[in-house]
Amino acid sequence: MIIKISPKIKSSEITVEKDYVRRRSFIKYSALTLASAGLKPLLAQSDKNERNGQPALKYQKNKRYSTTEKQNSWADITGYNNFYEFGTDKSDPKRNARNFKARPWKVRMDGLCQKPGDYDVDDLIRESELEERIYRLRCVEAWSMVIPWLGIPLHKLIKKAVPDSKARFVEFTTLHDPGRMPGQRSGILDWPYREGLRMDEAMHPLTIMAVGLYGKVLPNQNGAPIRLIVPWKYGFKSIKSVVRIRFVEKMPLNTWQQLAPQEYGFYANVNPNVDHPRWSQKRERRIGSFFKIETEMFNGYADEVGSMYASLDLRKWY
Repeated sequence: MIIKISPKIKSSEITVEKDYVRRRSFIKYSALTLASAGLKPLLAQSDKNERNGQPALKYQKNKRYSTTEKQNSWADITGYNNFYEFGTDKSDPKRNARNFKARPWKVRMDGLCQKPGDYDVDDLIRESELEERIYRLRCVEAWSMVIPWLGIPLHKLIKKAVPDSKARFVEFTTLHDPGRMPGQRSGILDWPYREGLRMDEAMHPLTIMAVGLYGKVLPNQNGAPIRLIVPWKYGFKSIKSVVRIRFVEKMPLNTWQQLAPQEYGFYANVNPNVDHPRWSQKRERRIGSFFKIETEMFNGYADEVGSMYASLDLRKWY
């Protein structure tokens, strides 16, 4: 089978799967070696100190929508992630986003709505009752985490703009500023990063706009100051550093769908029965664990969201 790769991404920038797995195994065994040498308490203390460097937020715990699975550490969540605006390697965002200024920050809501406007993120935080929701995050590269997000239900923000009846989709856009986001100086993606949801997906009570994690303000490398979280979809759907939310009638074209439509569709629902063209999606490796686990349909949220896709062929509408 021939796989076409966009010329915008150099072959040298694409990790070979066997090397990726070997890299993760090396990291895991290195961690085990450190722990056996009695350094695990020191690593935990360092993790705590780094977390305490972030301002705290007031929030309420939402147990209804939270998993009881073991949460990943602050170091896992903030040190291993995708954020191409700051580099393509999983460790690049933490290093390259260190001096990123995420305040002041406004999000523009416009398009097919009655009350368009610019909303200051800090005003939204002060006016909202933030909720802690412990969600699974499943990435298309077959790794996952469990993350305690702090966020605002997206439907509450959408209601501020009063969308028209013609608004069937919601389009999201990331900040475009190559001076502050060095990854945007490359041509690997068509900047700015864009994503989209159906209106019913955006209004679903599981969908949130995250502004923090582990009780603290969202770190730069994780999409500060505000990002989308849709826990039943693959991680690339959760667009970071959002500056615009637009209500539209036609399905918006998201960034990865535009780049490689044979690999990334609009819906991005976690479906272990549909393989990525270059690897299986049936199993995943939880970061911090060595052994793989079975991937659940809709990332384990099938009871909550499955009915929205009952009429769709999920192999076609991937």
